[in-house]
Amino acid sequence: MGPIEGKIDIESEEIPLSSSQATNKAHTFDFEASHIGSHSKVSSLGVFRQIPVKPFRSAYVVLITAKINVLLPFGPLAILLHYLTGKHAWVFFFSLLGITPLAERLGYATEQLAFYTGPTVGGLLNATFGNATEMIISIYALKHGMIRVVQQSLLGSILSNMLLVLGCAFFTGGIVHHRKVQHFNKAAALVNSGLLLMAVMCILFPAVLKYTHSEVHAGKSEKALSRFSSCIMLVAYASYLYVQLRSQHNYFGPVSEDPVDEERNSNSDEEEHPDMTTWEAIGWLAILTVWVSVLSGYLVDAIKGASDSWNMPMAFISVILLPIVGNAAEHASAIMFAMKDKLDITLGVAIGSSTQIAMFVIPFCVVVGWFMGQPMDLNFHLFETATLFITVLVVAFMLQEGTSNYFKGLMLILSYLIVAASFFVHDDSEYDN
Repeated sequence: MGPIEGKIDIESEEIPLSSSQATNKAHTFDFEASHIGSHSKVSSLGVFRQIPVKPFRSAYVVLITAKINVLLPFGPLAILLHYLTGKHAWVFFFSLLGITPLAERLGYATEQLAFYTGPTVGGLLNATFGNATEMIISIYALKHGMIRVVQQSLLGSILSNMLLVLGCAFFTGGIVHHRKVQHFNKAAALVNSGLLLMAVMCILFPAVLKYTHSEVHAGKSEKALSRFSSCIMLVAYASYLYVQLRSQHNYFGPVSEDPVDEERNSNSDEEEHPDMTTWEAIGWLAILTVWVSVLSGYLVDAIKGASDSWNMPMAFISVILLPIVGNAAEHASAIMFAMKDKLDITLGVAIGSSTQIAMFVIPFCVVVGWFMGQPMDLNFHLFETATLFITVLVVAFMLQEGTSNYFKGLMLILSYLIVAASFFVHDDSEYDN
């Protein structure tokens, strides 16, 4: 038998931390159709047939090659601490660390499956698995009746993507390319801003209805309005997917590049090939989803104990800590693509993910809570709703010119620090379960 290098000759195919999340979030933004289309075109050329399929190749690629996988052992460690010590603070902390690489690997497995699908199926896959971690954590919290944790964690994901992730990307991209102005597709950014404003409208009305005491049926009108609005939001998001995948690819596509850059990018796309077969990708999606579900259960159970141990508000943990860790991989990918002057992909990671959560994940959780018998609604209360409204307005103004620089990024980062400080001093005890 030959040496190990002869059996698994993929050492040189280093998979960076952010590759899967970047492609995953980029698929759900407005240029996803062309990107997935290139994947399917590559697979149709039979590139994968030229790759020798060796035993355990996919396991090696998924579990070994990504540097972020050094955090994988923290997942079993969190479960061990749960049964041996019962210290919720440590269980919560290690569960967060353990879920981080799983979220990144979920995106990678989705990317691999997208090689074999068309644009429509690929887009739906990425819409489903792009925020799978947030959805699983939310469903577990819903089962335990932790409505505020669900609302605040999803709100925090939107705030983190729009202010922190996008701000850091604009800042680093502006520093690296300080001698020129970076451009992105203004039309695509404005469409996503419009969807986010629609989500704000749907979230705002139940809160106004509740706090103005103008409900026709006290305690019922608010939930009825939330459930109706959630169905409308899901229809709007499905229509958005249809439009961007079927009708107006070019209108929503990336801004035009120089001919030399276009040729370079097309050559790099042609060199891409899948690292696993279709069924291997499906199998890893199932395995990773189950493991995320297991860790999410321990994470949700430990939130309250961690809040008491650290003397930290539940609102701060839900809005700031959970999303920062959950978005770590896409945070790195957004910065990487901004430094490469690929702002359309950066916008796909940050704003595209925020649109998914606002228009798909939040109403999906309302509908799931409806079937579970949980009083999940769109009333995020005045403080959280006002924060979301101002954030969407600030980001919409930053995107309206279709350009970015380091100053815009700095403003977004500073705005996020203000939001974090606000939630650290925000008393939400009246609504905590």
